[in-house]
Amino acid sequence: MALAMKLGSVVTASLAAVITALLAGLYFGAESVATRPMVSSAVTTDAVAQLFASHLDDVQGQPHAFSRWQGKTLVVNFWATWCPPCRQEMPVFSRLQDRYAAQGVQFVGIALDSTESVRAFAGRSPVNYPLLIGGPEGVVLAQALGNSSLSLPYTLVLSPQREPLLIRMGPLSESELERILAMAPAP
Repeated sequence: MALAMKLGSVVTASLAAVITALLAGLYFGAESVATRPMVSSAVTTDAVAQLFASHLDDVQGQPHAFSRWQGKTLVVNFWATWCPPCRQEMPVFSRLQDRYAAQGVQFVGIALDSTESVRAFAGRSPVNYPLLIGGPEGVVLAQALGNSSLSLPYTLVLSPQREPLLIRMGPLSESELERILAMAPAP
């Protein structure tokens, strides 16, 4: 009986150690993936065409066709109101929208969140670029554009020629995004 209890304690301790190691690996692995810039061939020309064929409503219910931004450097950011890194990026995106608008750069936020939450957030924290309500179509777009896990924030920068310049799962620094925008081809 004592041997069985001792064996049970060893198994429990071993199991706890394995679970801790797995969780640490997931945390630190996700951290390293989230902080690396990515340009991926996983974003197909069909997925980009799907984006430019899409129409999503803004927080006032006005539809926006992505085709209106054809020929611009397009920064598409998938975000949610409950995502702290998403909210932290938004003032940076507003500053860079102002700074690079004359060079043909357009930021667009696609919220994977409820209309009510996004509308309330936009009232408290306005930005100078369109905030669109993703809904089910936004989820499909995010996945088609390489975000199969639907992790947020997720940002895609497309050249005026529709080529991916940057794909990032996780937050972007202002300096990194500015470097990409400065190198973007002219429209």
